[in-house]
Amino acid sequence: MIQTEDLSKTFGDFVAVDGLNLQVEAGEVLALLGPNGAGKTTTVRLLTSVLRPTRGRATVAGYDVVHQPQKVRASVGVLTEHHGLYARMTGKEYLYFFAELYGLKGHTAHHRVQALLEQFGLAEASHRRIGEYSKGMRQKLALVRALLHAPPVLLLDEPTSAMDPENARIVRETIRELRQANHTIVLCTHNLTEAEMLADRIAILRRGRILLNDTPDALKRHLLGAPVFELRFAQTWENTLPPLPPGVTPIARGPDWMHLRIENPHQSNPHLLAALAQVNAPLLSFSELPRSLEDAYLRAVSLEMENAHATN
Repeated sequence: MIQTEDLSKTFGDFVAVDGLNLQVEAGEVLALLGPNGAGKTTTVRLLTSVLRPTRGRATVAGYDVVHQPQKVRASVGVLTEHHGLYARMTGKEYLYFFAELYGLKGHTAHHRVQALLEQFGLAEASHRRIGEYSKGMRQKLALVRALLHAPPVLLLDEPTSAMDPENARIVRETIRELRQANHTIVLCTHNLTEAEMLADRIAILRRGRILLNDTPDALKRHLLGAPVFELRFAQTWENTLPPLPPGVTPIARGPDWMHLRIENPHQSNPHLLAALAQVNAPLLSFSELPRSLEDAYLRAVSLEMENAHATN
């Protein structure tokens, strides 16, 4: 649904996007992570035919962003940092206005507008002027606008910013439902917890280039090493460990606990537990220690800065 090849954009001497190669399938959520100025917003503008690439090419829903811009724009729903809401319109007037621009008329427009207003809890406020809306309400209205024409591709920039936890939950559930309905979603966010919850793949950008692009689990393993598991004993147990399976390495130990780095848990864990049972270890629990996407992201940025410093 989205494919880029050497996609690049420069503004004079400034390189905003530098050689992006992306492929996002139908029903997939890709999270673009990176600090301010990494090129996320410019990438979104390229994918919506707002900006023309300096080099390379991109297609969205099968349409070329340079040669078929109208078809590209009809195929995407966009939530940007600056919503462009019309403060003097009521919420309902605003949505019907955009429904007409999208070619939705009559019963179809009415059903779509009403359903989305109800879904996002805006029905009661829909007769009020947008200028009276809170920041969170304006965020939800802009998201409703992006969803009006049921586009196959959604480009969402910080979709839950300024929202309270309940409304953020509604938006996250909507994203999951859209993915299940085979929509393709590109999510630009600084909320790494949210990215880990929603994304099938993570692309980390810095200085306009993709540092890494993989699943959250694969990124964590690549950047943070093999997973670490914790053994908890029901009582103090300082006996000598039985012979450990290959790829299992003790890294820390206390009176009633132990941490093990395990290269291949699916193969090693059953053998490890069987060995502990043979020596009557009073095992209380055995679990993987959580490792956050934030840790992996910070590690990726740190490595890139070290490489850049070494190069200079």
